[in-house]
Amino acid sequence: MKDEEVPAYAILSHTWVAGKEVTFDEFTAGVGHEAGYNKIRFCARQAERDGLRYFWVDTCCINKADAVEVQHAINSMFRWYRKAARCYVFLSDVPTAEPETSSTTYSATWKQALRKSRWFTRGWTLQELLAPQFVNFFSKDGKRLGTRHELKQEIHEITSIPVAALAGASLENFGIDERLSWAERRCTMREEDRAYCLLGIFGVFMFLNYGEGQKNAFKRLKKAIEDDLRESSQTLEPTASQGGCSTLDTLGMSRLVIDLCMCAF
Repeated sequence: MKDEEVPAYAILSHTWVAGKEVTFDEFTAGVGHEAGYNKIRFCARQAERDGLRYFWVDTCCINKADAVEVQHAINSMFRWYRKAARCYVFLSDVPTAEPETSSTTYSATWKQALRKSRWFTRGWTLQELLAPQFVNFFSKDGKRLGTRHELKQEIHEITSIPVAALAGASLENFGIDERLSWAERRCTMREEDRAYCLLGIFGVFMFLNYGEGQKNAFKRLKKAIEDDLRESSQTLEPTASQGGCSTLDTLGMSRLVIDLCMCAF
């Protein structure tokens, strides 16, 4: 399917919980963990409120049993988030913005909980924060907390990412070392993913090789960045501000995502 044929869609950003997400096979069979379905239902309801017929959730829209699809998905992920009409950040560890009780057990405001959210510690959510044009944050109860623009100062203080980047400035305006620093305190389940989750941040793509280890994955990432810069007649310097997204932008959304995984309601 060509880019111009892809319908407007919403996309979900969230933290995975082992054993509680709905996989591709479970979704197609109508089975799976209720907690995983709750996030999918939240995304569907919010998309409907925003006038969107389609939405996309990574847990159930990527067939992880298909190695080719996984390769395509990871290399295309930044672009898919960038092309989404809306991105909903579901914070499962942040309580509602308007608690119905004044009980002393409610020990923190939602903004205090926001600063401690696991979402800001994960590697993959870095690109999910920066890629989309429109990002809305929601509490675990589905209450809207604010947009990336409205919360940019709080997010800057949590992540140290410049406000300009959070406001939508091109990532090409920020140096390679600076962009790498944005992921220093973030974690991934697989060590190689610490490098792979940065592909979109630098606008490059490469084959995945799980088992190569973090060191080798970063070595290949650096080479991909160097090659991309070399093709643009540029040099890789510690303070360089280049690293465009032209290579990644040539990738398209896979047929499976459109035909099987984007759920109409």
